[in-house]
Amino acid sequence: MAPEPRIVKECFAGLEADPAGAMSYFYGRLFAAEPQLRALFPPAMGHQHDRFFHALVQIVGNQDNPAELAGHLGRLGRGHRKYGVLPEHYTAVGTALTATLRVFATGWTAGAEEAWTAAYRHAAETMLAAAERDAAQAPPWWAAEVTGHDRRAADLAVLTLRPERTLPFAAGQHVTVQTARWPRVWRPYSIANAPRPDGTLRLHVRAQPGGWVSGALVRGTVPGDTVLLGPAEGAMTLGPGADRELLLIGGGTGLSPMKALAEEAAGAGRRIRLLVAARTADGLYDLPDLRLLESACPRLRVVPVLSRSPGSSALTGHVPHVLPGLLDDVRDVTAYVAGPAPLVRGTVAALQRLGVPLQHVHHDLLTAGDPVTSRHAPAGTPSSPRPRDRTTRSPVPRP
Repeated sequence: MAPEPRIVKECFAGLEADPAGAMSYFYGRLFAAEPQLRALFPPAMGHQHDRFFHALVQIVGNQDNPAELAGHLGRLGRGHRKYGVLPEHYTAVGTALTATLRVFATGWTAGAEEAWTAAYRHAAETMLAAAERDAAQAPPWWAAEVTGHDRRAADLAVLTLRPERTLPFAAGQHVTVQTARWPRVWRPYSIANAPRPDGTLRLHVRAQPGGWVSGALVRGTVPGDTVLLGPAEGAMTLGPGADRELLLIGGGTGLSPMKALAEEAAGAGRRIRLLVAARTADGLYDLPDLRLLESACPRLRVVPVLSRSPGSSALTGHVPHVLPGLLDDVRDVTAYVAGPAPLVRGTVAALQRLGVPLQHVHHDLLTAGDPVTSRHAPAGTPSSPRPRDRTTRSPVPRP
C-alpha cells in the first residue's frame, strides 16, 4: 500500500471510534464558518450526518483502488448537480473536514494533514469534473407529473409519473425523488418498469415510520401533483448472457426493480423465473399485474413465496428454503435479488451453497461492513426497507 493511502486510513480510525461526535463537530464548524449554507440542508440533520460519514468511509476504503474510487466519485459528482452544489462549497467542506480531523483523527501529524488534503482535493476535482461533463448533456433534475396514484395498502402506493422531458434509464435502476412538501429532501426509489415509448415510469412506495418523503408520496400525493426526479442511477441492470435463465427474486417493494428487469428480459425472449416473496397473501400487492405480464410472456414464470401462511398457487417457506426445488441447473442461471437485508443475505448465501457462481449473483445490498457485496450493488438502492426513508449518500454535505 502506498504511504498516502495508509496514512489516510490510519488517521480515519479516530473518526470511526466516534462518528456521531465527529459529524456534529464537522457540521458545527461548517455552519459557523459559512452560516448561509445551513439553508441548503433539511431541518433534521441526523440522516445527513450518517450519509456524510458513510461517504467518507467509502472514500477512505477505496484510496488504494483508484478505478473504483474514480467511478464512485464520478457518480456522486453527477448526482450532486440536483442539489446545486457549487465549487466554493467543496472548499468550505474541505476546511471544516480538516478542522474535524485535527480533533478526532488518530496520529494526526503534518504529514497526515498533507495526505488528507491531497486525498480530498483529488475527490473534489473528480466530482466537479464529472458534474461539468454531465451538465453538457443532461439537466440536474426532471419535473414529473403524477398521472396515477394506486393505493395498494394503507402504507403502500404505486405511482405513475410522466417526466416533462425524457429521463433516460435502464431496467433495474433507481431515481431520487423530492416532493413539494419536503424541499431539499431527496429519497431514492427503484423504477418498476422497463423504458416505455411514452416515457412514463412507475414507483412502488411503502410509507416508512417517520419517513418524510415516503409518507408524503403514499398519503399526501394525488394525480396532477408534481415531483422532482434526479437522474437514474444504479448498476443492477441486465448484462450479457441471453442464453442463461434469469432468476429474479424480490421481497416487499424490492419487487419493483425485479419487475422492471422481467419486462425488459421478456421483450428479448429470455427465460425468466420471478420469485415474489411476502409474509402473507396480503403482501402480494402487485400479483394481478404480474399475472398479466406472465400471460403475455410465455417464457416468464411468476412464483409467489409466502413465509408465514400458505396461499393458493404459492410456495410456502422462506426463499432460501424453496430454492433447491426450483433450480434445475445452477450453471445456467443468472440471479438478481432485491428486498429486505435479511432476505438478500440469506438468498445470496443459499445461491452460493447451491453452486451458483458469485459473478452470476447480483443484488441491491450495500451495507458498510456487510460480508455480502456485489459489483452490481448500487449505493443507496431503495428497495431494502429502513426505519425511515432510505437516503443516497454523498462525500460532500449537500443541500
